[in-house]
Amino acid sequence: MSPRLKTSLIEHLEGVSDPRIERTRRHKLLDILAIAICAMICGAEHWNEIAEFGHAKREWFARFLELPGGIPSHDTFARVFARLDPDELEQVIASWLGTLAARIQPGDVVAIDGKSVRGSGTAERSPLHIVSAWASAQSLLLGQVRTEKKSNEITAIPALLQLLAIEGGIVTIDAMGCQKRIATAIRTGKADYVLALKRNHKNLHHEIDALWDICQQQDFAGRAHDYHETVSEKRRHGREERRQHWLIEVPDYLKADTAGWQDLKTLAKVVRERRCGEKVTRETHYYLSSLPLSAGAARLAEAVRAHWAVENQLHWSLDVSFAEDASRVRKDHAPANLALIRRIALTLLRQETSCSLGIKSRRRRAGWDEGYLIKVLNGQMI
Repeated sequence: MSPRLKTSLIEHLEGVSDPRIERTRRHKLLDILAIAICAMICGAEHWNEIAEFGHAKREWFARFLELPGGIPSHDTFARVFARLDPDELEQVIASWLGTLAARIQPGDVVAIDGKSVRGSGTAERSPLHIVSAWASAQSLLLGQVRTEKKSNEITAIPALLQLLAIEGGIVTIDAMGCQKRIATAIRTGKADYVLALKRNHKNLHHEIDALWDICQQQDFAGRAHDYHETVSEKRRHGREERRQHWLIEVPDYLKADTAGWQDLKTLAKVVRERRCGEKVTRETHYYLSSLPLSAGAARLAEAVRAHWAVENQLHWSLDVSFAEDASRVRKDHAPANLALIRRIALTLLRQETSCSLGIKSRRRRAGWDEGYLIKVLNGQMI
């Protein structure tokens, strides 16, 4: 094999076990995986398109892949991905992502959220649900775990946290992950947390809602607090958004009720007010955090804002740029493995920052321009 491939992602992929019996292996597993990843980067959505891309780029692939049986057929891609062990492939990719995560800096936000692959469901099986950890500042996938249902995120998130190096970071999770066990797992990983609190914790939510009413009625008299406000205006649409953030320490009378939340130090209130012409809407959100009051409401605001990167940079891109929800791949392990290939492709595309094109346009350019495809792969495969 060409020494140009003995780097990073390919080195990790060489450790994936081949599920086929040896006498049926016309094509090397590494070749199948490499072609699939390149095809996905360049705009392929399903097995037929992956195989067609391989045939169109056969001379290019022959420069660095062995291709003993030529380019695999679409049936070969479908069969192999249906049989690959998704747990093993996830572990291999998590190890590769760990080499990229060395770029994570103390204080960076790690946003954790789940997404269902809607088209993967059948009458007998719920759609595949994937919980991902996203480094907001680096636009980098850190890891993922699969669950059968969205409700299983509560058990999936601690398993995901065990795979990650989060020391020094700030982990943000929506209300589904606002659990004592998850807070403990984050602190065990030597990171801080900012967890959205909603009415799934009815009593605590009621107590904190009442606390803020008292604080604001009394203008925080005798209570240390911090405040930060941001205003953003989108003139083209005539829309303005104002965000107010308050941060206070957990009062003594609530410490008994919140004792199970490891190292809980502060409570936050965020009010988002949107104005579009004459229409005004307001939303109020509460958060539990291990950040000290000295970190400031501005830092809390950055963490809350950064959490939305997992929706905008990961989930939205998978749906809009990769048409993930439209995929009808359903056989055996194929939905989970193809979802992981999409996330590898998106991670590589996001790490290539030499042009200002959107993800969909970068995919097209990579398909047209082999030089740009090499830049996307830059040091990861070639």
